[in-house]
Amino acid sequence: MLQLEELEVWRKGREFRNEISALCKIFPNEEKYKLIDQMIRASRFITANVAEGYGRFHYQENIQYCRQARGSITEMYDHLTVALDEAYINEEQFSRYDLDIKHLLKLINGYIAHLKKKKG
Repeated sequence: MLQLEELEVWRKGREFRNEISALCKIFPNEEKYKLIDQMIRASRFITANVAEGYGRFHYQENIQYCRQARGSITEMYDHLTVALDEAYINEEQFSRYDLDIKHLLKLINGYIAHLKKKKG
């Protein structure tokens, strides 16, 4: 097992990515190359950037990739508001994903703080 898999932020990001993938399967086909594509990409970028930063073995580079992951987490919030506005998801679903996003943001911010401390 890679140590990457021990990172809670990566594990929770993976769970979130899988939830988003399942959610997108219920969206209308007309969104395949629009919202679906953007949501799938953003959810994958979260874990991909955490992984890439982790693999750099340099604190500052790792922090930069984590910042990019944080941007993708925030991007997912916007995509979910579109899904809500288009009535692809309801308020209850949106609230659940919103909690997931807030949790991921706390995890990524905590990881960034940890890396900054190690760096200094």
